[in-house]
Amino acid sequence: MNAQNPDATASAAVIAEGRASLGIELGSTRIKACLIGPDAEVLATGSHEWENVYADKLWTYSLDAVWAGLQAAYAELVQNVQQQHGVTPERYAAMGVSAMMHGYLAFDADGELLAPFRTWRNTNTGVAAAELTELLGVNIPLRWSIAHLHQAVVDAEPHVPEIRFLTTLAGYVHWKLTGEKVLGVGDASGVFPIDSAARDYDAELVARYDDLAAGRVPALTDLLPRVLVAGTAAGDLTAEGAALLDPSGTLRPGIPFAPPEGDAGTGMVATNAVAPRTGNVSAGTSIFAMVVLERPLSEVHHELDLVTTPSGDAVAMVHCNNGASELAAWANMFTAFSAAAGVPQTPDATYAALFEAALSGEADAGGLLAYNHLAGEPIAGLDEGRPLVVRTPDSRLTLPNFMRAQLYGVFGTLALGMAVLHAEGVGLDKMYAHGGMFRTAGVAQRFLAAALDAPVAVAETASEGGAWGMAVLAAYVAEGAGRDLDTYLAEAVFADAPLTTADPDPADVAGFSSYLDRYRAGLAVEAAAVASL
Repeated sequence: MNAQNPDATASAAVIAEGRASLGIELGSTRIKACLIGPDAEVLATGSHEWENVYADKLWTYSLDAVWAGLQAAYAELVQNVQQQHGVTPERYAAMGVSAMMHGYLAFDADGELLAPFRTWRNTNTGVAAAELTELLGVNIPLRWSIAHLHQAVVDAEPHVPEIRFLTTLAGYVHWKLTGEKVLGVGDASGVFPIDSAARDYDAELVARYDDLAAGRVPALTDLLPRVLVAGTAAGDLTAEGAALLDPSGTLRPGIPFAPPEGDAGTGMVATNAVAPRTGNVSAGTSIFAMVVLERPLSEVHHELDLVTTPSGDAVAMVHCNNGASELAAWANMFTAFSAAAGVPQTPDATYAALFEAALSGEADAGGLLAYNHLAGEPIAGLDEGRPLVVRTPDSRLTLPNFMRAQLYGVFGTLALGMAVLHAEGVGLDKMYAHGGMFRTAGVAQRFLAAALDAPVAVAETASEGGAWGMAVLAAYVAEGAGRDLDTYLAEAVFADAPLTTADPDPADVAGFSSYLDRYRAGLAVEAAAVASL
């Protein structure tokens, strides 16, 4: 501890006295722990890289990998706290766990896993999802937990009659740390449709499913975790849970927990997008938008998933399987070219140069088209992906136009889904964005504003992503002051947060609209490529 640094001394006291809050998020490729102080400032982080495994034609992670990864991420966090603050944390004001949403974790009466964890990436649930969408009158995506359960029922898998508990990855970890079988309402909204008025599973739809599956699987009310809204105490860390997370024995039991949440919900918190007429866009390997609704949609749309905020307010989600990976592949090629030319550039420098070039491109990308479909894309009607660059003979192939087309291409399928919301008359005052492609100031943010025809804000506060958002939800439980989540975020977390907002430029809006018309028409070329190559 540096006695000459008042801020360092204060941070050390916050940690030593157990006034910091801890959030842990299990993402698809990284498990991250984030420790924050009372003002939501980041005090330390820890992480662990991991990968899913494709086994027996299903994507999975072993439960051993879950715990090895959690222990490694937590141990790195503790090590960083010791190095940065000179103290060893033993307790926290509150804790919380979030994870990739959806998927399938089924347990028997003894708490034993009945089948390998089936993640959100699995697409073997087409028959079940279609039948449930028809039955429930709600779009049921392939990745939702109820789709996985019903597919197992349809396939008469031997383990189905033995199921006594079904949960998500976040719900599983929370259960093992606290003994409580609960879910935050946002995560629960990827398990089964939620009634936003009741902040619980839709009772009428639960009854419909129970009638359909009667005699084949126990009633959902007996299988599913209890639903809790943000700010509700969700149990305390048990002695067994403390030993699971921290085998060193330093971590003390008794720490209160926030309800376990999904990564979509923590992303909304991390971008202050939980109020009606706000939303957020997360751009990474995939890209998705979340828009908080003022009223129900008029009909079912396959492009839109209906989920909720961590407080239970209805949200329309546009989820695209393909995000910035193809853009990254082109950037990597340009980085390699710079080395071959004898003027090597760092990846960050390459991105900065390419993004800056895009700013001088023509508003419609000069007639160029770029498709980022490395994988199938349901919104675009594609079972598989074929990345393409397409142009007509009279298009203008320049570096600025090429890069603008690539950036527009990241937002192309997203814009198709957002157009459905626009046709529904959904109001949108501001979108918040986060993800690595927004690090180059004023470029991707500007083009996203054009694609959405709405202001797009980027906050520095969300730099730690979902783990930071989960830590904020834990701090919200610790506060216990009775403010609703929207007010809490506005007053206690984001009041002084640096925020950069890009308003849509009319020329860019018109240019992207022209690009999207060509993009939509050119999907036939994509489909032909999938069929032919």
